[in-house]
Amino acid sequence: MLQRTREIERAITRSLGRKRTLRLLLMVGGILIVLAAALTFWLRGGSFVSTDDAYVRAAKLMVSTDVSGIVTDVDVREGQAVKAGDVLFRIDPRQFRIALDNAKAQLQQTALVIEAMKQDYKRMLEDIKAHQAQVELDQANYERYAVLVKSDSISKANYDQTRFTLAADQKKLESLRQQAQVQLARLGGNPDIPVAEHPQYQQAKANVDEAQRQLDHTVVRAPFNGIVTQVDTLQPGTYLVSQTAALTNTGAVGLVSTDTVWIDAHIKETDMTYVKPGDPVGIFVDAYPNRTWSGSVESISPASGAEFSILPPQNASGNWVKVVQRIPVRVRVDRKPDDPILRAGMSVTVDIDTAHRRSLSELF
Repeated sequence: MLQRTREIERAITRSLGRKRTLRLLLMVGGILIVLAAALTFWLRGGSFVSTDDAYVRAAKLMVSTDVSGIVTDVDVREGQAVKAGDVLFRIDPRQFRIALDNAKAQLQQTALVIEAMKQDYKRMLEDIKAHQAQVELDQANYERYAVLVKSDSISKANYDQTRFTLAADQKKLESLRQQAQVQLARLGGNPDIPVAEHPQYQQAKANVDEAQRQLDHTVVRAPFNGIVTQVDTLQPGTYLVSQTAALTNTGAVGLVSTDTVWIDAHIKETDMTYVKPGDPVGIFVDAYPNRTWSGSVESISPASGAEFSILPPQNASGNWVKVVQRIPVRVRVDRKPDDPILRAGMSVTVDIDTAHRRSLSELF
């Protein structure tokens, strides 16, 4: 009986020992697993840089006009989506049509003037040829009279008359030659120059093109796809001045692009070590919590945001406090046709995968 009791006690002792050993192994194993998981997370976690100091940006402009005039029609409404080339508003075209008609008439008149100059030059050459023959005849008469006057065959008065006639015709011939040179210069040195190549014609043609351009610009169109804004400030009857930007107080239209959209993220300088152009980026927009956009780092600013402020920080005083700077990073967004609209100014969070892996040496 006693022997049996001792065997039972030893069995119980062995069982308890095995349980303690198993419990110890489980505890140590669990700790090792947690440490291994933490180490793996730490080693792999060094590849991601995240910030919520990021916002949606879009190409935008205040539409301007380079012709002055009165607005006759406004073809869009506030918040309307437009395509590139869609009409935004129109300016009274009547004065520009008149200017175009005048320019075309001046072009035709210039063509006639150039053609007349060419004909005048040809007539001048004919006159020169005729006067050259006359001068040669006068020269022969003068030489003949010079011989006759020596033998008293003719009077001195007749001889003088012949000499004066020769001098007058020579002077006339020289004048015609000078006039022909001037006319030739007006023709650009080429008496057979095509009318369309003459500088005066080209200048008149440029005036027609400019008048046509101004007439075309009385219809103001969207330069890119986008959404119009500040339309309510523009009303028919508003007078717009040439080259005036479309600001609110001048009654013009704003346009925000729906195609050219990107993210401006501001990353702490201490996190910029491994960030480089081309790194993939996860984009999370606050307005759409259940959607994720993909993108990539497009460019990194060469200076911190503070360097572009109106009053850059001056650290020359003794009360200097070190502040971690942020570097602007531009992120390209890979958009899909069914993605919701990303509106300029929306807040986003970006996760940049730098593909950097920490090493164990960094722990020691």
